[in-house]
Amino acid sequence: MLLVLITGMPVILLNMLLQSWVSIACIRFYIKRFRHREGVMSGVLGLFGIIIIVLMGNMLQIMLWGLLFLYLGEFSTLREAVYHSGVNFATLGYGDIVMSVKWKLLGPLEAVNGAMMIGLSGASMLAILQHYIRKQFNKI
Repeated sequence: MLLVLITGMPVILLNMLLQSWVSIACIRFYIKRFRHREGVMSGVLGLFGIIIIVLMGNMLQIMLWGLLFLYLGEFSTLREAVYHSGVNFATLGYGDIVMSVKWKLLGPLEAVNGAMMIGLSGASMLAILQHYIRKQFNKI
């Protein structure tokens, strides 16, 4: 179990760093391009841009886990490793592909990591949406 933690923790830390960067990038993107714009399309485009940034960040995190699984020899193709990673990260837990007993605990470790990072992604989007809503109420 210690080996699993030692192996998984660097990926979790990288994902936390990446998600922190993505969250700040989302806020900066919105402030720079949409904070002072008016209208519904401005709100829609601002939120759409944030969603794209968050989605790309989550996909990179899934890819990092998939690369680890491939490196450990758990999967023969990157496609299969990334698929399994995505199922874990999103906490779907299909169970159609199972890793070896030695590395099986990486699955729940990634699921916890994914739940936290997806939660932070949602928080970033909500912060932008709240700013837009406040701006609309202030016009009344």
